[in-house]
Amino acid sequence: MKNIKNISIAAALVISNTFFAQVAIGKQSVDGNSTVLDFDNVAGNTKGIILPATSGFPAGSLENGTFIFDVTDNKVKMYENDVWKSLSDAGNSSVVINNNSAETGKGVIMGEAASSADGVLVLESQNKAMILPQIAAPHLNVKNPYPGMMCYDTVSKTLAVFDGSVWNYWK
Repeated sequence: MKNIKNISIAAALVISNTFFAQVAIGKQSVDGNSTVLDFDNVAGNTKGIILPATSGFPAGSLENGTFIFDVTDNKVKMYENDVWKSLSDAGNSSVVINNNSAETGKGVIMGEAASSADGVLVLESQNKAMILPQIAAPHLNVKNPYPGMMCYDTVSKTLAVFDGSVWNYWK
């Protein structure tokens, strides 16, 4: 029964992506026409995006705007112009669960029919963006954040990333 539910959800995402190139998670529709991925940002939300926990990637083989939680130095990082830029101080990856299963496929692409980028989730669009999950004061309200969690703090109006030890904020 659980498999049928998972298949139904996956099919609904594929159909939605094919026709509208917009996906809402946890709600019925996206906010605005310029959104490719949107989350249910109701008051009291404490759920964010969890970035992939990896041991880094070689420079030059990635797309600008790639985000990871690097377990080699316990930092949240963004890739830009052949350089990994740290978005956090060194945190703690002791609770990260390693995924040792073989990966297949190129992941999910939203916004376009195809992409040259290789990622778990690739958002491709010339005129749409992702709206991050919005959380009021995540350092106070998210009780058990996972290393690599990312959201938009509605109180400080900043990007918030959790490095496994503390929240880091970017304007």
